[in-house]
Amino acid sequence: MKRVGFHFHVRPDRLAEYKEQHKHVWQDMLDALHETGWHNFTLFSRADGLIFGYFETDESLQAAQAKMAAKEINTRWQEFMSPFVDANARPDETFVELEEYFHLD
Repeated sequence: MKRVGFHFHVRPDRLAEYKEQHKHVWQDMLDALHETGWHNFTLFSRADGLIFGYFETDESLQAAQAKMAAKEINTRWQEFMSPFVDANARPDETFVELEEYFHLD
């Protein structure tokens, strides 16, 4: 499995609501993530709106994103979550991948 870390920003004034929405992720979206190889997917936040994401996949961030892009449910989820993002884009279009440089089992 490849470990993938990435970050993006949400609007600090919408952070609480953004996090609340993730308590109720649509089942179809969760199913799509599983089907497309997003394992151990975890999100972390900082008070200024920085979001750090982590997941494990068989391929790469780009391959996992491409598989999700083919899912209609992902399009609906990203559009639903777009108002929370600093940029004028869908959240999944603003991911910046981080380099893994150390790992301890």
